[in-house]
Amino acid sequence: MLYSFHAPAYKLGRLKYNGGGDWYGDRTALTNLIRFCNDNLKTNFEPQEDIVEVGSATLFNYPYIFMTGHGNVAFSDQEARNLRKYLIGGGFLHVCDNYGLDPFIRSQMKKVFPELTFTELPLNYPVYHQKYNFPDGLPKVHEHNNKRPQGFGLIYKGRLVCFYDYECDLGNGWEDYGTYAGDSQETRTKALQMGANLVQYALTQ
Repeated sequence: MLYSFHAPAYKLGRLKYNGGGDWYGDRTALTNLIRFCNDNLKTNFEPQEDIVEVGSATLFNYPYIFMTGHGNVAFSDQEARNLRKYLIGGGFLHVCDNYGLDPFIRSQMKKVFPELTFTELPLNYPVYHQKYNFPDGLPKVHEHNNKRPQGFGLIYKGRLVCFYDYECDLGNGWEDYGTYAGDSQETRTKALQMGANLVQYALTQ
């Protein structure tokens, strides 16, 4: 699924899921990423995100879907089938662990791809080398458990269909400057650049 950077405007989507987790977290993140991509990648995204339910047919309208949260995630069988069809058909899911998502997203993505397991992507993987170069991998945005940031992926038939940032918190880094005490403009810029890399990857694969 290839998308033109200069085609009539389309949108990025935020995944709404069941289970009680805060899918709506990082409220300003995606709109800021959209603005950054339009300014720096010369994309033509609509300025506001769309909210997309996992089991909805409208999922297929979006080249990139963002998912975040701190807590529980629950996909029904129908939702898992729909998400699998979207990803196999050329879609791209970016999962951002806002701290606490890890055990839930791993089990639920097993429903979507029973045959796949999240594997850490090597530092030479293309997502780290799009418009912006990240030779050391993901930037560290927020500290949780004194662990290094890791980028995991689900790769289906040679294509990365799901990117999962862990111990990194890219979505927090995209939010309005000043949302979190102690954040720096440098860290926020790096987070937005890495997000733009993911969007660029999703658009061109």
